[in-house]
Amino acid sequence: MGTGGWGWWRAARTLRAASGGWWRAAAPGPGAAGASSRGLCAGGASSLSYRELKDLKKTNVFHIDVRERWEIDKFGKIPASVNIPLGELVEALQMDPAEFKEQYNQKMPSKSDPVVFSCLAGTRSKQALAFAMSLGFSRVQQYAGGFEDWVKHEPPEEK
Repeated sequence: MGTGGWGWWRAARTLRAASGGWWRAAAPGPGAAGASSRGLCAGGASSLSYRELKDLKKTNVFHIDVRERWEIDKFGKIPASVNIPLGELVEALQMDPAEFKEQYNQKMPSKSDPVVFSCLAGTRSKQALAFAMSLGFSRVQQYAGGFEDWVKHEPPEEK
């Protein structure tokens, strides 16, 4: 069997090891129930709506799409998002900034930069959020509606 199908499994094992459980790192912290989804903070790992993501994209938010490359090639992507497949994410977020720039053609986000994760429908972006939080990223959120929700509002960008 090829290695392409196992990237998610390595990522899931990394999450489990880093967080002490499958969902613990992604669960909102104390007091997060009333947290606004508009603020990018670690206190509430909240999910963004289409409109909130659209507004955030007018700022300096770093948007990472964690779908596989073939999904981007076949279906397109949300404009101005950077594709880092979930199986590469933990390694990518720990790269030397020069290596990250070379591989992804973007400046690497710092642990205090606002970062949004998306995927197809919210499952992988939730895992990505947990990975980033376990690595110390403090201003992260997910677009749980993902690409499926985005294309209901506007057409995708070609790769």
